[in-house]
Amino acid sequence: MNKPDKDKSKEMIEVYRAVGESEAQLIRGLLESYGIPSLLKSNAAPSVHMFVVDGMGDVRVMVWEEAAEKARELIEGRGDA
Repeated sequence: MNKPDKDKSKEMIEVYRAVGESEAQLIRGLLESYGIPSLLKSNAAPSVHMFVVDGMGDVRVMVWEEAAEKARELIEGRGDA
């Protein structure tokens, strides 16, 4: 039984790698203010806190592939203000 090919536009990809949760939340807020939904991902070990106990560590900002170009433009300051 063959599985249908995964629709590429339905994949989330990384558009930014933040140094910590605070920076990632700022980027996420920027994107969402322009209607671009995002997800934050971290490789930190699970703890009582959502990301990392000391707030440090890479946090990846992920968006749907179809919105990635616009998201990168906004992050780089080249998007509509």
